[in-house]
Amino acid sequence: MKKLLTISFLFFLTTVGYGQKFMTQNGKIKFFSKAKLENIQAVNNQVSSVINMDNGDVAFSMLMKSFVFEKALMQEHFNEKYVESDKFPKATFKGNIKAFEKFKISAKEQQVEIVGKLTIHGVTQNVTIKGVMHQNEKGQIIANSVFTINLDDYNIAIPSAVSDNISKTIEITVDMRYEKF
Repeated sequence: MKKLLTISFLFFLTTVGYGQKFMTQNGKIKFFSKAKLENIQAVNNQVSSVINMDNGDVAFSMLMKSFVFEKALMQEHFNEKYVESDKFPKATFKGNIKAFEKFKISAKEQQVEIVGKLTIHGVTQNVTIKGVMHQNEKGQIIANSVFTINLDDYNIAIPSAVSDNISKTIEITVDMRYEKF
């Protein structure tokens, strides 16, 4: 499955054109759910992403089963009951840096807005994500963002028996280090 995901992601790369492309296959996305009884958090360190610095196109792809939880039972419930990872194995994002024609990457951290389509659980929503970007001394592009999603927007149901344990709003943290290729 991971090979299929990588092949389809590389196919996407050919559609964004040639030029100054930067990529990572080990980006990090974390999520956090604050609840009365117990907070829930998980991290995925196997996020593939590409950014084209010629036109501002950005794409992400990740396997849902790559999220790691503190407790194995949480991970099992996440994959089987909530995001149904066997049926909807990956989440994707395709978008563009807003006002890219004015954007110039530099060593100074800059605010950015990325507008695009986020697909989770087979549902696609238009989103605008705010974050920061800069280029470090190694030439890597560093991109970070924190934003929230509503589970209802992606048809992720929370059973009433555990509704106090899981927030309907999830905080997503993105941490990417792109290398030129």
